[in-house]
Amino acid sequence: MKRDILRSFLSIFGTKIGVLVIGILTTPLIVRLLGSGGYGDYALIMSTFSVLTVFTNSGIFNGIRKYIAEDRSIERWTDVVFSFYFRISILITGALTIALMIASQSSLVVSLLGPEFQTYFIVLGVYLFISQFYSMGRGALMGFGLEHYSEPLQMVEKVVYAAVALVLLYYGLGVSGLLAGHIVGMLLVGIVAFWAIRDKLSFGMLLRSTPETISRYDLLTFNVYSVLLAFLTISLYNVDILLLRPLVGDSETGFYRASLVMAEFLWMVPTAIQYTLVQSTSEMWSKDQRERITNIASTATRINLSFIVIMGLGLAALVDEFVPLYFGQDFTPAVGPLLLLLPGVLGLALSRPIFAIGQGKGELRALVLATGTAAMLNLVLNILLIPRYGMYGAAVATSIGYGSMFFLHSWTAHRIGFDPIGDLRATKIVIAALVATPVVFGLAAILSGFVALIVVPPVGFLTYSVTSLRVGVIDIAEIKHLQDRSPDRIDPIYRVMLHLHG
Repeated sequence: MKRDILRSFLSIFGTKIGVLVIGILTTPLIVRLLGSGGYGDYALIMSTFSVLTVFTNSGIFNGIRKYIAEDRSIERWTDVVFSFYFRISILITGALTIALMIASQSSLVVSLLGPEFQTYFIVLGVYLFISQFYSMGRGALMGFGLEHYSEPLQMVEKVVYAAVALVLLYYGLGVSGLLAGHIVGMLLVGIVAFWAIRDKLSFGMLLRSTPETISRYDLLTFNVYSVLLAFLTISLYNVDILLLRPLVGDSETGFYRASLVMAEFLWMVPTAIQYTLVQSTSEMWSKDQRERITNIASTATRINLSFIVIMGLGLAALVDEFVPLYFGQDFTPAVGPLLLLLPGVLGLALSRPIFAIGQGKGELRALVLATGTAAMLNLVLNILLIPRYGMYGAAVATSIGYGSMFFLHSWTAHRIGFDPIGDLRATKIVIAALVATPVVFGLAAILSGFVALIVVPPVGFLTYSVTSLRVGVIDIAEIKHLQDRSPDRIDPIYRVMLHLHG
């Protein structure tokens, strides 16, 4: 099928921006209504959810969007793929939901976490089951190249969640109210997603067995490796939280979670690129378009690095102003862990598009080995450093684990058959950063409060962007290629870019 990678990226990136804005507006209210202790409990619950969705979601979601995108010349191929993964999903999610609800009533939960977690885990089980339907619908829409339908639904879910959750928080329902908001939002978008794919798929196939002509082994193997890969990846994001809560308490966990939330602001572009490339490059791999894949990989890595560098500089310069204004004065201790996390966040952000292309090919064993090495390094360092240094130890351990992902996956990419760093232009990016750094940090030192937050980002970004164009981080051919594929109304922007490029 004909797939527009730029349109897919813009749909996903636009949604990430929308979700970020919703989060920026709602998180301070949630934090203030819950307090650092309640926010720490919520962080633990959501980390648990993230780990569980590895088993219920990752292999299903990736399998659906990868194999539907391949559009093979097999009778009712897309129906077979969707129905196979749908049945697997219901079986796994149902079993885990029941197991979670039973385990929630054990005395161990009460002794380790408190009696309130018995209720939290029951509500979490409902959320886990409901969320799977949107995940399957979203995967199908992305597989068909309909990201402009699948991704805006995420914003709908966030808006519904925020509206319901804030009302329930106001009336004192606490963490359970937040989870109820998630359930309502996810139920709504799940229904809409299935409605959107009704003309693309035959739901009657859901009740039929997979034809013998289709290799169940290949589909299931991809699912198992995807689950393992996602489990290792998600452990990088959550093992620090899971260890911190029982070792140092809820308040320090809340501070650390706040630092992670801010660090994750840097992942907008990398995540959008990652979610675009799995299904897009899957189609290219099936046609053996290796040179095209390498060009896409190296360009994506370069643009990714360039964007993350200026975002990281801005966040580092403004963190002392941003944290008290955003989270409140009580969360000032989150500044230290955030600064320690930034180098690692850069490495992890760069690795995301690289292993997405590897997923697109379907050779997941090498990706699992690379990610497993990073996850083990992260786990060992967290175990060693958290008992002694608390959230600062967690930040150092996690930063090292995150950073190792870029080096490990760059090496793995060469083994799989593409080069993500062949056109990195690192020297030019460093030059742009050196020019922008005194501007960003100088303005941040002079200005304060809202004025700094309003003035520094656009001035710093403009300085960095102009310098990047002048030194050739993006070349003329790339600018003209984007111009040819963009609406005529934004041609003046490209003309300015070409003029600045010289």
